[in-house]
Amino acid sequence: MSSALAEQLAALLQAQGRMLATAESCTGGMISAACTDLAGSSNWFERGFVTYSNEAKTELLGVPAPLIARHGAVSEEVACAMASGALAHSRAHVSVAVTGVAGPTGGSAAKPVGTVWFGFALPGRLVSEVRRFDGDRAAVRGATAAHALRRLLELLQEPEVPQEAG
Repeated sequence: MSSALAEQLAALLQAQGRMLATAESCTGGMISAACTDLAGSSNWFERGFVTYSNEAKTELLGVPAPLIARHGAVSEEVACAMASGALAHSRAHVSVAVTGVAGPTGGSAAKPVGTVWFGFALPGRLVSEVRRFDGDRAAVRGATAAHALRRLLELLQEPEVPQEAG
């Protein structure tokens, strides 16, 4: 895990006056740990949810159980619901959610080991993406946490699109 990524994210969030929440499944808190390894992280890191089980996703983040049953825990729909739920259940302004198959077991033809869905909730938008990482369990988890920080940093640097009045 690159502490440089976490440091860059910290500086950007503080400059923007925003707080971060994480919702993690396959990483088990690695993203939160990378953030809170930095002194002063309470200035920009609001909280982290480790929701490894489906029940935890439902109870702590409000992810509907029927959504998990319909699409599976490792899906775009669940990653987005986790990201939205992290905002709804915190005082954060942005969130990142990860759900995936770290291995070495649990994969399928449709969702092989290394498949990870990401959800990013930012002001006025929800972004999702899927990645496939190679390697053993530790490599998949480490790559997932690093990608989450890197991509969140990129998304926060994009110009915001003004919302139309309705």
